[in-house]
Amino acid sequence: MRFLRGCKLGEMPEKTSKKVAIIGAGPAGLGAAGDLICRGHEVHVYDQMPEPGGLIIFGIPDFRIPKQRVRDGVKELREAGVRFILNTKVSRDVDFEDILASYDAVLIATGTWKSRMLNIPGKELRMIYSAFDFIIDYHLHKYGYRSNPPKVGKTSLVIGGGLTAIDMCYIALEAGSENVILSYRRTRDYAPAGKNEFNQLEKNGIEVLELTQPIEFQGADGAVKAVKLIRNRLALSDSSGRPKPVPIEGSEFILKVDTVFLAIGEIPTPPFEDGKYGIKLNEDGTIYTDEAYRTTRKGVFAAGDVRTGPSLIGPALASGKRAAPYIHEYLESGYWPEELISIYQKLIK
Repeated sequence: MRFLRGCKLGEMPEKTSKKVAIIGAGPAGLGAAGDLICRGHEVHVYDQMPEPGGLIIFGIPDFRIPKQRVRDGVKELREAGVRFILNTKVSRDVDFEDILASYDAVLIATGTWKSRMLNIPGKELRMIYSAFDFIIDYHLHKYGYRSNPPKVGKTSLVIGGGLTAIDMCYIALEAGSENVILSYRRTRDYAPAGKNEFNQLEKNGIEVLELTQPIEFQGADGAVKAVKLIRNRLALSDSSGRPKPVPIEGSEFILKVDTVFLAIGEIPTPPFEDGKYGIKLNEDGTIYTDEAYRTTRKGVFAAGDVRTGPSLIGPALASGKRAAPYIHEYLESGYWPEELISIYQKLIK
């Protein structure tokens, strides 16, 4: 997977005096880094993980993405001069204000690294995981960054209908579960992952329970031992454009499991709260920008899922590549729209 864009190794452009910090070494950050280094700027990429790649490396199974291709692309970026500052989380290990003071421009590409959780009885029981977090931990162990693998039980229930849920089913099997069941509140025809992914699960021996959703986790000795689910019917379309799942009274049933994985969506993770540093967030937690990826703080841009919400690798990578020319334009001109400056001034009052 090539991230270098607009130049070749051995034919690098003359260096400018400008320094750019990119926060997040996922597809958006890597895409922007490959463009900006080819424009002659010094590029430093900060990331909380032990190697670059973000969710391409740690959040997606090997069968979907050949990891060596990603690592080869990162190696090329290093050889081109991109510097990676790893195991470093901005706002925890380094202050964002210090980043702002040290660079001529900053791109935030921190993605969606927080999971939605179910607020139902028993949610505090052990062996109930965020599927997203489990997948990250599993790959950290698989690639040698952690000594102990995350634990799974004999029977695992995965809740959700997106690709994270699908991938979690396969990883649960790979991690040692003997029986894996997927529960989805609609039918596979309306699942974000697509009907074919559901069909493939069944071909691999994974049971699929459509039109079901959990209403209670039940446990013993502090760990989950069963899930109470209720069956749904589909009603008129909701705001998403898909039929709305409506619980059927009296249809509850108990499923005995010893591990639960929640894969019901991720949340944008900017490295600060709304308004801090004079940077506005949208109601859904994404970073507010104009069409040129500019935030309300002069010199600060945002790209990828932290700007748009959860997406796929392709759109995230393209977002970073599209943001880079605007960053370059700013480094040359210093221009920032008055309407964004006005919002900034209101935020810092």
